[in-house]
Parts: sequence; structure tokens; C-alpha cells
Amino acid sequence: MNDLFNLLHNAVEAQSNGKKISQKEMAQKLGISMRSYQDWRLGNAKPQAAKAVLEMLGMLEDDEIIRVVRKINKLGKKS
Repeated sequence: MNDLFNLLHNAVEAQSNGKKISQKEMAQKLGISMRSYQDWRLGNAKPQAAKAVLEMLGMLEDDEIIRVVRKINKLGKKS
């Protein structure tokens, strides 16, 4: 699971034209503590829901994954 968080962190940085994003910044964007985010990246903690969400996304076709993720992003911006 930690490989996934590292992969995603690097992908978000690449999306930002290679601008480095600190763990503190990423934790703030996700609305979690920096300690939790560090633990996820190091593999010291594995959020149970993340595994289930990824498995469910893996059951979908590529275009449906994109649709669902965009919808999740819109829902997150409302709260």
C-alpha cells in the first residue's frame, strides 16, 4: 500500500509541472495529519478503506474509473 501512496504523491507532483509537494502540504490537501500521511507513505499504517476503494476501482473499466474519480473530486470540493 505504501508504494501506492508514493506513486500517487509523485503523480500529483508531476501534474504540478514537477513542483515538489511536501508531505505536510499533501496532508493538508487531504485533510489529515502529517503523521498519518507519513505513516501511509512509509507503510507503518494502512488505511482499510483505501484498499477496498482500490479493489472496487479495479473492477471498473477505464472510462468508468475516470468518471467516478471526477465525481469524487466534485463531491470533495463541496464539503
